[in-house]
Amino acid sequence: MIFYDEGIRTFYLESKDMTYAFCISVHGFLQHLYYGKRIAREDLSYSVYHIDRGHGSNIAGAPRNESLNVYGNECPTYGRSDYRQSMIAVCDEAGVRVGDWRYAGHRILKEKPELKGLPSVRGKETLVVKLREERMRAEVELFYTVFEELPVILRHMEVCNCGEGSFWLDRAFSFCVDLPDNKWEAVTLPGAHLRERFMERTALSHGTFTVESKRGVSSGQMNPFLAVIRENTGEEQGEVYGFNLVYSGDFALKAESEQNDELRIVGGINDYDFSWEVHPGEVFTTPEAVMVYSSQGIGGMSRTFHDLYRNYLVNPRFSKRPRPVVINNWEATYMDFTTEKLCAIIESVKGTGIDTFVLDDGWFGVRNHDRSGLGDWFVNMDKLPQGLQPIIDCAHANGMKFGLWFEPEMVNTDSDLYRRHPDWAIHVEGLVPCTGRDQLVLDLSRDEVCEYIIESVSKILRENAIDYVKWDMNRTLTDNYSAHLGRNAKELHHRYVLGFYRICEALVNGFPDVFFEGCASGGCRFDPGMLYYFPQIWTSDDSDAYMRTIIQYGTSLCYPLATHSCHVSVCPNHQSGRVTPFASRGDIAHLGATGYELDTTKCPKEELVQIKEQVTQYREMQELILSGDLYRLNNPLKENLFCEMLVSKDQKKAHITLMVPICVPNGRALRIYPRGLCPEAFYEIPELGLVKRGDTWMNLGILVQSPFGDFGTKTYRMVQVER
Repeated sequence: MIFYDEGIRTFYLESKDMTYAFCISVHGFLQHLYYGKRIAREDLSYSVYHIDRGHGSNIAGAPRNESLNVYGNECPTYGRSDYRQSMIAVCDEAGVRVGDWRYAGHRILKEKPELKGLPSVRGKETLVVKLREERMRAEVELFYTVFEELPVILRHMEVCNCGEGSFWLDRAFSFCVDLPDNKWEAVTLPGAHLRERFMERTALSHGTFTVESKRGVSSGQMNPFLAVIRENTGEEQGEVYGFNLVYSGDFALKAESEQNDELRIVGGINDYDFSWEVHPGEVFTTPEAVMVYSSQGIGGMSRTFHDLYRNYLVNPRFSKRPRPVVINNWEATYMDFTTEKLCAIIESVKGTGIDTFVLDDGWFGVRNHDRSGLGDWFVNMDKLPQGLQPIIDCAHANGMKFGLWFEPEMVNTDSDLYRRHPDWAIHVEGLVPCTGRDQLVLDLSRDEVCEYIIESVSKILRENAIDYVKWDMNRTLTDNYSAHLGRNAKELHHRYVLGFYRICEALVNGFPDVFFEGCASGGCRFDPGMLYYFPQIWTSDDSDAYMRTIIQYGTSLCYPLATHSCHVSVCPNHQSGRVTPFASRGDIAHLGATGYELDTTKCPKEELVQIKEQVTQYREMQELILSGDLYRLNNPLKENLFCEMLVSKDQKKAHITLMVPICVPNGRALRIYPRGLCPEAFYEIPELGLVKRGDTWMNLGILVQSPFGDFGTKTYRMVQVER
C-alpha cells in the first residue's frame, strides 16, 4: 500500500511486513527516513540528525547544519553538498554537470507501467515522484512499486529532456538506499566460468565496496546481486537487505560508508565507460532494481525473491508448468554426429520418462568445429542430408519433443554471414579484433543485425516442429566501438542489451509455445532480465555433482530452483575429472529443472533403469521445485555437508536432499535439522519408518546414517499424516 500524508509531506510504502518512508524536505529534496520492519505511520522527522560536521558545504541559502551530505537522500545528485555516491550525473552541451533536482509533483498509479525496451517485474500499485532541474530543463521520475504480501520494492528512474539541446547521462542508476549505520556485511555471488555464484560474505568498512561487470553481460564473474546483513545474521535469523537488477549487461552495485558512519547503497547500469545522449523530447529509462527486506535471515530473503520471480517475473505461460526433462547430445557427441547417431540416443531412452531431445551445437552452416559456421542459420546438409525432419520424426515416434541449440549473437569469420557483412561484427576499423572461442560478437546496436537474427531464427522455427530452444552465448564483449555511434560509442554496451531484449521480445512472443532456455557458457548470464524471457537457465557448464552443490546453493540466494537447469552427466566428469555416484548426480540434478547430458547408447542397462527411476522420483517432487519454499540447512562451502529442504506452501509435504562430499570413517553422528514444518502437525519419513511432530523433527533433528563413499547422497520425504 502507498500512503501520502500531506500534512507532513511524507510517503509511506508498505507491505504486511515492511515500511519504506521518505519525505519532501523544506528545501524540496526527497529525504529518506526509514526502511525496515513494518511500523506505524507517524511523523518520523525526529529521527533526522542535524549536525554541522565541518569541512563540507550546506544547501544553498540554508543554515550550516543543513547539508545533503548528512541526510538520507532518495535521489542523490552530483555537486550540490552531497559528497557520497550519486544516482545521476548529467552533463549539458556547455559542460555543466551540476544541478538542483527538486520535487515537482507525484502521482499514485493502480497498475505498474511496463518499462520501455526493458524486462521488468509485473506489479500493481506504483508511486511516481517527479523531480525537476530548472536550469537544464530536465526532469526525473522515480518509480516505486510495492506488493501487499511481499516485503519488496521495485525501483527505476526515467530521465526526460524537456529542453532544446542535448545532455549526456554519465551515470543513471536505478535506486539509492541510505541506512543509519555501517555495521553490515556484504553477501555477494562472485565466480568464474565453471564455478559461478560462490556465496561470499565480506565485512564492510569505510570507503566504497563495489560489485560490477564491465564485460557487456551480467557475467559469471559477479552476479547483479548484493545483500547487506548483520554480523550475526544467518539463514533464518537477522536483518537482510537484498538488491537484484533486472538487467543482463554491465552493472554496478555500490555500498559506501563515509564520515557519517552510515551506509549508502546505489546501483544500476555500470557508469564505467558509459555515457548516453538524451536528445530533446527523449526519455532514458534505467533498468529495474528489486529491493527485498527480511527480518528472517538470508533464507527469508531468498524465499521472497523466489515467490516474486515465480509469480511476477517468469513468463506466466511457463512459470507453473512442469519443466521438460531433457536429454541433450552435447557431451555425448559434441559436433561429431549423424542422423543415425542422434536417433540412437533418442531410442535408447524410450520409456525412461525423458520427454525432450535437444540437438546442440553443430547442426548448421559448415559447423564441424567451433571455428566456423556461426551466423549461418541453415541446416548443415552434408552432416544431416535429410535435414532435421528425420530426427524430429524419431523424437515424436518415441514420445518426445524436439529442441534445438542456437547462438544467434555470435559470428565466425569463417562463415557466409561474415563474408557478406564483416562490418556487422563489433570491431574497430584498422585493428584486428579480439576473439573468444574463435568467434566475434554481432553488433546488436544496429537494427539490421537484429532483424537478421530475428528472421533467420524465425525461419528455422517456422519450418520445423521445434518445441524447445537452447539460446547460448559463449564470449563477452571487447573492441567496444560501433561506427554508426561515432562519438557516442560509450552507448554501445547498453544498446547491445536493448538489441538483445528486442530480439527476445520478437522470438519469445512470436513463438509463444516454444520453451526457451538461456545459456551463456553455462551460467555466465544468469540474471532476472534473462528470466523474464527464458524460464530457466543452464546454471553452469560444470555438471559435476559436487561442484553443483556449491553453484546451485549460491544461485538459490535469489533465483528459484525451477529456473536452474541441472543435468546428470557422464563420469569422469568432463569439466572436473571427478567421479561421483550415478545416484548422487541424479539427486543433485533434481534440485532444479532436471535432465541428462550423456551418451545413453553407452550406458549400462542398470544406469538406464536408474534413469527411469530418477525421472519418476523427480516427477513426484517437481511441484516442490516449481512452488515450494526452500530452506538451506547446511552450506557446502563451510562444512563437509550439503543439505537443502523443500516444503510445500501448505506444509503438508517436504523433500530433503543431502550430500556428504568426503566420507569420514568412524566420524561424528550426522544430524540435520529440518525447518519450515508445522510444529503441531505429525510428519512421516517413509525412508526411516518414523512419525514425529514437526517441532520434534525441527528441534531434535534427523539422525542420518552417513552415506558410504565420497560424494554420497541421501534423500528423505516428509509427509504430513493424521495421528
